[in-house]
Amino acid sequence: MSTPSRRELIADAAISTVATAGLRGLTHRAVDAAASLPTGSTSYYFRTRSALISACYLRLAELSVADMDRWEAPPGPPDRDSVAGVMAELLHHWLTEARDRQLARFELSLEATRRPELRADLQAAGLAARSRLTDLLAALGAPRPDPAAELLVAWTDGLLYDRLVGAAAATRPVPDVAELTPVVRRMLEAALAT
Repeated sequence: MSTPSRRELIADAAISTVATAGLRGLTHRAVDAAASLPTGSTSYYFRTRSALISACYLRLAELSVADMDRWEAPPGPPDRDSVAGVMAELLHHWLTEARDRQLARFELSLEATRRPELRADLQAAGLAARSRLTDLLAALGAPRPDPAAELLVAWTDGLLYDRLVGAAAATRPVPDVAELTPVVRRMLEAALAT
C-alpha cells in the first residue's frame, strides 16, 4: 500500500474529525492537529471549509471503491452465493474497521441537503460505486440493473445506518459475517427480482 499524499492525509484526518466531533468540529485547525501537521497546512491545500468538505466526499468515494476492489468476487462468472458472501464481508468492514468513515459519510450527506453547492460533489462521489454495483447486478442477470442497484444501495445504507446510529445501535453487537450473509442474500435476491 502506498503512502497517502498530503491531500489524502488531510482528507482522512478531516473524515476522522467529522466522525468524532461532527461538522461543528470540522475546522482547519482541528484537521491540522488530527493529521499532526503544522498549523496552516490544511488551509494551504483546502482554502475554504466547503473545499475541505468536498475533499471528504471525494476521499470517501475513493476509499469505498478501494474497499469494493479489496473484496472482489472470486474469478469467473459471479454467482449469487459468492457475491452475497463478499458483500457481507464488505458490510462487516464498514461496520467495524471503517465505522468512522460511514459515520462521517452520513453526517456529510446531511450537510449536502442543506448546502446546494456541496450536492454536486456528493453526487459525483457516489456514482463510481453505484456504477460498479450496476455492472455486477447485470452480470448476475438482473433484468433492470440500474433500479436493482438503486434498491441495493438504499437497503445497504439503511442497514449501515441502523447498525451504526439507529435506536438500538448502542445495545446490539455488530453482526458478524455469518449473520450478515443471509441478510445480504435476501437483499440481493429482492434487488435482482425488480
